[in-house]
Amino acid sequence: MKRKPKLGQNFLVDDRARHAIVDALGDIRQRTVIEIGPGHGAITDILAEKANQLIALELDRELAPGLAQRFAARPNVRIIEIDVLKADFASIVPIGETADVVGNLPYYITSDILLKLFHAGASGLLSRAVVMMQREVAARVAASPGGREYGLLSATAQMNARVEDLFTLPPSAFSPPPEVYSTVLRLDFAPRFSELGVDPERFDSFLKQIFAQKRKTLENNLRAAGFASDDLESRWPAAVPRKSRAETLSLEAMAELYHALK
Repeated sequence: MKRKPKLGQNFLVDDRARHAIVDALGDIRQRTVIEIGPGHGAITDILAEKANQLIALELDRELAPGLAQRFAARPNVRIIEIDVLKADFASIVPIGETADVVGNLPYYITSDILLKLFHAGASGLLSRAVVMMQREVAARVAASPGGREYGLLSATAQMNARVEDLFTLPPSAFSPPPEVYSTVLRLDFAPRFSELGVDPERFDSFLKQIFAQKRKTLENNLRAAGFASDDLESRWPAAVPRKSRAETLSLEAMAELYHALK
């Protein structure tokens, strides 16, 4: 079957990698696993043997029926033909339980999928995700404050999950080979909003304001967002340098600034 470029399809063919990805989920014998984009079923085959329940979300209307037929004899496997961005995790995850996620995320919608996963994790629907993405995007997700890669995606990810960089795969691990390297991350969902005493929606908005222009200082970004100079002058916390940029701050410092200015 031909690859459909508009769907970002590069199928994993590295046998060691597909087993390593499943192993990174841990013991899933009693777990429900949601697979994003099973494709030709390289990882699905392993998950079907190990997971208590496997729900595979496949957008490709040619691949989905074939997968459904292939796993028809497996009562623990369900194939759903759907765009993951339109999937309702609340209706997929068994009531009173959490699920794990695995998938090779299409490069062109990686950030959108991550945001959906973070929301589901914050809602108590997901426990862990092992996901593969373009190496450069993974570097941003896992970046530490002060590094050039650290930005809004880093802060958002780390407000919602503990991020671990597992391994990187070359283009030859896929068919057809993409033009980029791919990195596998493990995300253990552990939202920090309550810990830091911030409102999730308002703090997300605050993060977007302070990261609006990476070259600008925090103060200038906040002025551009509508904060009055007098308020910034009188309320600015002493522990946060006035001329610093957002990418230099820890999440704790961002929360302190948020509380001072809210």
